[in-house]
Amino acid sequence: MELDADLRSIQEARELAVRAKEAQKEFALADQATVDRICEAMVNAAMANAARLGQLAHEETGFGNPIHKRLKNELAAKGVWDNIKDQKTVGELSRDDEKRIIEYGAPVGVVMGLSPSTNPTATAIFKTLINVKARNAFILAPHPSAKKSTAEAIRVIVEAGEAAGMPKGLVSCVTEVHPAGTDELFHHHAVSLILATGGPGMVKAAHSTGKPAIGVGPGNVPVYVDRSANAQEAGAKIVDSKAFDCSTICASEQTVIADAPIAADLRAAMKANGAHWLTKEEAKKLAGMMFRPNGLMHAAFVAKTPQKIGELAGISVPADARVLVADIDEIGPNEPLSREKLTTVLGFMEVKDWREGCEKSIECLKFGGDGHSLAMHCEDMDVIEAFGTQKPAFRIVVNTWSTLGATGATTGIDPTFTIGPGGVGGAVTSDNVTLKHVLNVRRVLWPVREPHPDARARTVQGGTSSSGDQIEEIVRRVVAELKRS
Repeated sequence: MELDADLRSIQEARELAVRAKEAQKEFALADQATVDRICEAMVNAAMANAARLGQLAHEETGFGNPIHKRLKNELAAKGVWDNIKDQKTVGELSRDDEKRIIEYGAPVGVVMGLSPSTNPTATAIFKTLINVKARNAFILAPHPSAKKSTAEAIRVIVEAGEAAGMPKGLVSCVTEVHPAGTDELFHHHAVSLILATGGPGMVKAAHSTGKPAIGVGPGNVPVYVDRSANAQEAGAKIVDSKAFDCSTICASEQTVIADAPIAADLRAAMKANGAHWLTKEEAKKLAGMMFRPNGLMHAAFVAKTPQKIGELAGISVPADARVLVADIDEIGPNEPLSREKLTTVLGFMEVKDWREGCEKSIECLKFGGDGHSLAMHCEDMDVIEAFGTQKPAFRIVVNTWSTLGATGATTGIDPTFTIGPGGVGGAVTSDNVTLKHVLNVRRVLWPVREPHPDARARTVQGGTSSSGDQIEEIVRRVVAELKRS
């Protein structure tokens, strides 16, 4: 009998979860050398296939640039591995003789992950790698529009991992993609943790399961350009960053906030590097077509070139344009182009000084990007410190591409494809999610101080100890106070 799609998906989810649980029990006994050998084999396979997987993701989704997707795959593989390869996850992790604590690595168990259509193969590689390094099992539920490329990325690295000794079933990818199957994994008894990267609906669903979940929010990233900045360099970097993979990374710049004294130079620099300014009429037309009434983007416009956007919106766009830019006067629902735009469209506004720039940056973050990231081009440390201490963003990216800076490609922060916006953004962490977030730590503790003498106070038959007398007096006072109230 042929099962319906939802039933096939549920059955597959159950089978993958049970198989992962059994494989993880075996893998939990692996030593560090075995774990690292398996991870290195997966990294090598991912690097060898980075270009092909990037091309597959582009062809399947129609999003972005295959060359840029290759670079993201390489960051997810070698960039992440270089960051975590020397970290111990098996046996003794650390020993503090003064505090008398020994820490040992312990896996979380079975981790279930979601991956987005915008970064399908890179997310698959990254999440698999950090989980296997932690001796977890990992099951990935891909976005429906990227299920083939995601499954192929998992197949490639699983094949390499199993050849190096990884238990079969430790890592898998859902192939019968359906919301019913995803929901089954969300609630399956074998799953210990959910690692959610995707749209707001899926992330909210992950947080609503009753299981521990690490979810991420949207990133409506402002980029403030101060009068102290090199306007030519800032303009080039902003265009390069926004154009990278057609703005599929949630840390890409969304609205340029230009300090008045350098605004004209910044415009000129952006235009020289491929920014095409829309007229007011064109911007209004595009905004009306690109967003739904609820503020979400129409999928047709996501991760498209300026030329494709122009074709969809009926706007003339030159062949050499790399991003489209619209002047905006405010941040908020009355100005749709001040929203997060996971495509090659930027907002642009001028401010009188850094204080107003600070206020407008906060407005951007609160309008759909709380806790995520903020970019700035500036040489004045006083201004940088003011932004660092006052903005509701947990990555303040200075003088580099926001896309590559916030994800760790051009900065010293942990490389990741899952960016935590902290409590203000509805997440449990403000970190770049990495190995430490999927690794449990077991601690063995010895005493470093004696208990307080009153900790041994007790009532004795026929009377009380002196400490007991004190406790009884406290009780009498509390009872008397309760009666008065």
